[in-house]
Amino acid sequence: MFRSQKRINFGLDLLTWLLVGSVVLFSVFPLVWTLLTSLKLEQDIVTRTLQYIPRRITFQNYITLWQQSSFPTLVANSVVVTTITGLICLSIGTLAAYSFSRYRFRGRSKLLIFYLVIRMFPVVLMIIPLFVMMRNLGLLDTRFGLAMAYTTFLLPLCIWMLKGFFDAIPVELEDAARIDGCTRLGALFRVVLPLARSGLVTTAVFIAIAAWNEFLFAMMMTTSQGSRTWPVGLQLMVGEFQLPWGPLSAGGIISIVPIILFFTIVQQSLIRGLTAGAVKG
Repeated sequence: MFRSQKRINFGLDLLTWLLVGSVVLFSVFPLVWTLLTSLKLEQDIVTRTLQYIPRRITFQNYITLWQQSSFPTLVANSVVVTTITGLICLSIGTLAAYSFSRYRFRGRSKLLIFYLVIRMFPVVLMIIPLFVMMRNLGLLDTRFGLAMAYTTFLLPLCIWMLKGFFDAIPVELEDAARIDGCTRLGALFRVVLPLARSGLVTTAVFIAIAAWNEFLFAMMMTTSQGSRTWPVGLQLMVGEFQLPWGPLSAGGIISIVPIILFFTIVQQSLIRGLTAGAVKG
């Protein structure tokens, strides 16, 4: 019976590893394929027979993309817009989430549900009124205006996520800080935010990814290279009779690199935030 149970456990472990490996392979394969395509010559990309491994590795697609296009400017615009969006959402969202978590006022639950309702509407329905508002305010085709547009659908997500983290922090810690002389804001910045570091980092990750990859708003609200982001730039590279697979793949890989670096930093910050949350007596 012991051998039978051991065989069953081995079979279950093997099935689990096969399932996990299949999911990982399914997720990683498009990235690997894009990387290999970016390293191929043009004549090796469009062929009758499918060719997985490049016959000769070349970086000409990256050189062409970087020298003969405005892709560096597009990436810089994406970095600026993502940073501004993150700062606005975290600044306003932290104070709003803390208020919802600690204060009980009339209409609190209805206001929270209203934020969810905003997330339920398709983003495309918000483009026309936002376009008119941005034009009247003179923010159309600007990086700050684009960041404000992103904030409209990312701020509710920020508030809901941070509220959950703030709810998990005992109110008694703030009461003790206020007895020692801290104000409400002092208790927020000195007690609550250090304990909610992991929540702040996690929220920042979701906001950064959404703002970095957003395409629809950037396509509709930007018309010049000075404010366009990288998703719009890649889309405009597709011509009516031409589809440059090599430069497009190179642009995709270059666009992924900042996200990978950001995740590397965020992963360490998440670990530090989780392990540094202990309260000393």
